[in-house]
Amino acid sequence: MTSCKQLGVGLEDPTPAIWCVPLKEDVFAAFMAKGNKTVHMIFGHGSLFSPFLFGKFFDPSDAFPLWEFESDVLLSNLRSSGQSTVDWFQTDTDYVLKAELPGIQKDSLQVYVEKGKVVDISGQWRQQRDPNTKDWRCSHWWEQGFVRRLELPENVDWRKMEAYLSNDILLEIRIPKNPLDCVYPRGNQGANEDLETA
Repeated sequence: MTSCKQLGVGLEDPTPAIWCVPLKEDVFAAFMAKGNKTVHMIFGHGSLFSPFLFGKFFDPSDAFPLWEFESDVLLSNLRSSGQSTVDWFQTDTDYVLKAELPGIQKDSLQVYVEKGKVVDISGQWRQQRDPNTKDWRCSHWWEQGFVRRLELPENVDWRKMEAYLSNDILLEIRIPKNPLDCVYPRGNQGANEDLETA
């Protein structure tokens, strides 16, 4: 039986200075070398949160213009080796992102829209040890959590974004296009009206 849970999409994260510590390739390599099974599931090749998802190192805390690329092209190497758990595409009315999220605490998953320009998907895989320390996202965030930040296309109605989690593992985010930018199929009558007015 399939279970599907709608996630809340926050329109602004009030925490200042999050994602201010960039993840560098050498730091990530050392982190993965010491990592446990959970770390490898969350950050491993093919994962939404892997810095190597797009073929070369790219800090997941930097916003990436995902929908400017075709998933078949950008993920071709991962798909040919059966390692991709991510897909994105657009329909006539929506931009869609789908990703499997193995090893992630589902209750910690958060989706925010930053200033109407970036969608931020993040959460914790390990709890902070010291409750007196600042927010985990303001320092070496990868030691306790995960993130993927994606630039939103300009023609979206980001206030109507929806996020769903199916079977506690499959994330689906739908971002409607602005109605004026949608391509709606029209019947023969609409085509005839266009010809008559031309």
